[in-house]
Amino acid sequence: MKNSWLYSGFHLWLALSLSGCLSALVMMPGSAQVKSESNVNSAALSNLTPLLKAGKGNRNYPRIRQLSEVEPPITNAQLLLVQSPTPQITPISEIIQITGVKANSTDKGVEIILQTPLGTQLQIRNRSTGNNFIADVSGGQLRLASGEAFTFRSEKPLAGITEITVTNIDANTVRVTVVGVAAMPTVELFDDNTGLVFGITTAATAMQPPQQPQASQKPTSETPQQKPTTQEDEPIELVVTGEQDGYRVQDATTATRTDTPLRDIPQSIQVVPRQVLEDRNVRTLTEAVETVSGVTSADTVFNAPGGSYTIRGFEQAGNFRNGYRDVGSFGLTSTASIERVEVLKGPASVLFGAVEPGGIINVITKQPLSEPYYNLEFQAGNRDLYESSIDFSGPLNDDKTLLYRLNASYESSNGFQDFVTSHLTTIAPSITWKLGNRTDLNLYYESTKFNGIPESFNTFFSDNTIKLPRSRYLSYPLDGQHYTTQKYGYTLNHKFSDNWQLRNNFSITAFNAIEEYTVGTDLVDDRFLEQYAARRNYMVDNYFGQIDLVGKFNTGSIPHQLVFGFDVNRNVTIFNPTYLSVPALDVFNPNYNIPITTLDTSTSYGTIQSYGFYLQDQISFQDNLKLLIGGRFDWISQNNGIDQPEQNDNAFSPRIGLVYQPSKSVSLYTSYSQSFNPNSGLNGDGSQFEPTKGTQYEAGIKADFLENRLSTTLAVYQITKTNITTDDPNNDDPNYFIQIGEVRSQGIELDITGEILPGWKAIASYAYTNAEVTEDNSDPPTVGNRLEDVPKNQASLWTTYEFQNGDFKGLGFGLGLFYVDTRAGDLANEFEIPDYLRTDAAIYYRRDALKAAINIRNLFDTEYFVDSNGTRARVKTGAPFTIIGSISWEF
Repeated sequence: MKNSWLYSGFHLWLALSLSGCLSALVMMPGSAQVKSESNVNSAALSNLTPLLKAGKGNRNYPRIRQLSEVEPPITNAQLLLVQSPTPQITPISEIIQITGVKANSTDKGVEIILQTPLGTQLQIRNRSTGNNFIADVSGGQLRLASGEAFTFRSEKPLAGITEITVTNIDANTVRVTVVGVAAMPTVELFDDNTGLVFGITTAATAMQPPQQPQASQKPTSETPQQKPTTQEDEPIELVVTGEQDGYRVQDATTATRTDTPLRDIPQSIQVVPRQVLEDRNVRTLTEAVETVSGVTSADTVFNAPGGSYTIRGFEQAGNFRNGYRDVGSFGLTSTASIERVEVLKGPASVLFGAVEPGGIINVITKQPLSEPYYNLEFQAGNRDLYESSIDFSGPLNDDKTLLYRLNASYESSNGFQDFVTSHLTTIAPSITWKLGNRTDLNLYYESTKFNGIPESFNTFFSDNTIKLPRSRYLSYPLDGQHYTTQKYGYTLNHKFSDNWQLRNNFSITAFNAIEEYTVGTDLVDDRFLEQYAARRNYMVDNYFGQIDLVGKFNTGSIPHQLVFGFDVNRNVTIFNPTYLSVPALDVFNPNYNIPITTLDTSTSYGTIQSYGFYLQDQISFQDNLKLLIGGRFDWISQNNGIDQPEQNDNAFSPRIGLVYQPSKSVSLYTSYSQSFNPNSGLNGDGSQFEPTKGTQYEAGIKADFLENRLSTTLAVYQITKTNITTDDPNNDDPNYFIQIGEVRSQGIELDITGEILPGWKAIASYAYTNAEVTEDNSDPPTVGNRLEDVPKNQASLWTTYEFQNGDFKGLGFGLGLFYVDTRAGDLANEFEIPDYLRTDAAIYYRRDALKAAINIRNLFDTEYFVDSNGTRARVKTGAPFTIIGSISWEF
């Protein structure tokens, strides 16, 4: 073996085969240098062991002794090149600069070379998942000689490979991602004196003659490069892809049901990645979307992790999970199993059926990993908060065809009011079974349980002020709330070829509630708060099934990506309340020891069943001109009890959008879309109501700055919702309505996310929303009134900075500012919820597998109010100063 690695690095040859094929390799030529960044923990090369295969040599490289031939523990790349009976971990005292990345063809493969003279001091950790080979190289950074960061990307360099990227994901780690089409790649190791080298091949290319790079491929670096003298020297285009642990995410699935770059989507969509959730230490989905423009809380399930959200002025109940309908406003969604959150703005009925026109929230869950992963965490905070959690994953057999993941957590705390307690338990196992090279089956289960007595609502007085301290409990402390949500189902994907696949999933969400509580309804004489009191047991079950076909094809020279599918959804609600009688509560001198009288009991039953077909086509007329067009037809039937006949509706929901990209960093888009949601009730003549209809016009700009480290979306929109039911002035029966109402929301939104400088990350947003009633016949009239709980101005900023080297390396700080403007408390606009500015902060320390943090929410103990539920007696108070310390260990 050569000794030159002692002075100039080593050569790592990773031959990636999509079918375990190590036959003859036929590669594409090309080379390039390029730009970008994000975050991940460092670890040892020994974690790469399961992917390593015996090397067969290439370009006369000497074969490296494999990990199976070295006595453990193996802790860095150097130990692969020397034999040591007692290997030691070599600490990385300084960041190693990787000054260039090249893509060269060889007689057996494409080499992606990370140029560095100190390759032996780098460490590698495998984070592969699904068909993606992902290797994190710790201790290094992609930096040009000028100090500028760069990113490397190649789209479809070989048949069977979707994308190859090399990028900084934090100030200490470089990630190499190879996105395979059919199977997990394999790896060979060799040493050389040029640096780290990754070689890629597929079974599809093994039988093909050498290909030339696509003419459209060119460097994305802004750094001047030498013009190629021959076609073989033409650079391969490089950009970030795949899983990222940073703030900037470039792809999402919610908008199109395909993994599409955000810049190619003619609609505003924001992604809150896992690192933002962890840095902020969010505890509910409501907190998770606070950094997204135009999204606020509309209602919560008595402080349990569920509820509704106001998006662009319209209230959307519950959320979606992995692209399909999940819980309504009463279901629970734990953050323990969330990988990221995607928020699609505007009408989404074209793919998701009956929804409000403001948008949807889609939760993407953690998936099983192909390599062992273990994370333990403990948290403690004021008001007796304690939480412990685990996140385990890895293979269950040697050939890694059976993978698992287990997320579990338990949280206990008291509230900022007397009597308040909360206990939350989550367990979420999942299994992925690879049924061959082209078929994957994922099975999952999630159980979330909430038990407690939540904080009560506050109340506005007749002079539209709050006079009571937020610590005052304004209900009677009865037995409290006991909620359980269980989710289980499967997803099955089968790939007929590299271009066509069939996807099928089925899910059941079962929510059960047992509660005994009171809640304020009306403040009499500015002193006595009348109460609604009940002992209730109700269940909401949702059954969802879906199958779709996804395919890529060309019509002449024009590429298409087609999605054609069918889904069915059945929602069943059983409601059994027993009504109670309690005296009004004296809000200035409350007496909680009161008699309770049991009144009558009732039972109600309701079902909503829907069927929908949808068709969508993504068309690329040119590399910089793309059309998205689609439509969906739905049939919905409702049965709201024996007193009303079954109601049947149908609706067609179109969407069309165009994207023009004058440069690699700028996208201009415009789109038109519609949504629908069924109405209930009867007209005065006994006829049924048409579904409400939402119509949106949107235009915007998506741009990348600072060498693609920072992404922005600027959107302007107008949404009109029609067919809203209003009171019938010609009918004295309050149960009859007419369908003439209309509301309109128009606004501007700006979202910014990414890395400003090495170690300095930020996610920021601003929204101006003008949502008002445009048609109504109410008395008094409400035309021109603002919609309730919708702020005209809303802004947020969350930013962190982490020291990159020196004695403070790994130490970081976070600061958050969240501003919400005044809001109308009810539709009559009789009172306003005041504006507020809340400040959050964090300090944390990361070193290898250890992370410790202190998060503070509401640093200056600001008194603020979240929403009003449309009445002055049910104003939700924001939590006071909250501090939580956490420590986690990953291994």
